[in-house]
Amino acid sequence: MQGRTARTAWILATGASAFTLLAATGAHAEGRGDIRVTAAVVNGGNNVIIGTTKRVTYPIAITIRDNSGVKGLSRVDVINKSNGWGFSDWVDTRCAKKSSTTSVCTASMVIDPAWLPDSLPEDVNHTAGVWQADATVKANDGDYWIADHIAEFKMKRASQLTTNATPEPVAKGATLTISGKLSRANWEDRKYHGFTGQDVKLQYRKAGAAHYSTVKTVKSGEAGTLSTKVTATSAGSWRWYFPGTTTTARVVSTGDAVALK
Repeated sequence: MQGRTARTAWILATGASAFTLLAATGAHAEGRGDIRVTAAVVNGGNNVIIGTTKRVTYPIAITIRDNSGVKGLSRVDVINKSNGWGFSDWVDTRCAKKSSTTSVCTASMVIDPAWLPDSLPEDVNHTAGVWQADATVKANDGDYWIADHIAEFKMKRASQLTTNATPEPVAKGATLTISGKLSRANWEDRKYHGFTGQDVKLQYRKAGAAHYSTVKTVKSGEAGTLSTKVTATSAGSWRWYFPGTTTTARVVSTGDAVALK
């Protein structure tokens, strides 16, 4: 596994992959010469969403400048900003030369949910939230730079959302019940569990219309359940929308079309 540093607390081998857990450190930058990281973007500026089964690969694009030209990367780490724990396998790097002094080196990072259960001495779900990327870069003339906190991003637990409108079809002016369930990935047992106490938006799109609009906001109940009543005035589709949190991904349910009888 590339990118292992003195800050590594321990490594747990899982099959052919390695799982690196990093102890918290303060941000710093040090090295030799004029090489510097001038920009860094994780996953194209998008959140990294981890579920329960699918392996996730995401890029970290690092812009590096040195008067002799850029040789590449010797370390890439990602860690939770508040507690210092991290998990990602650095599997590949590709550098594209932009000029005689500047290159963009893109590190490919991989996370497999199968690595996560019982991987930390605490609940691994606590690592969801704001993360930072760290890297060590090197130049053709031997210069190097150890740079912590080159970028921030959010590592989030995947979420699921369902919608069911009853009765179908419904008489005009009658009461329609819209139910559903909000759940999110638990990285400890690799299952989805109900997410309670969250504001979820009920949205409606009239038949033939292009867009949904929000009708009301409902708080998810025990086990993430959702239920509310509306008056049916026209045929159309109903769905739930959860905007997400710092630790949990946004999600939109599939719309449930209801016809009038």
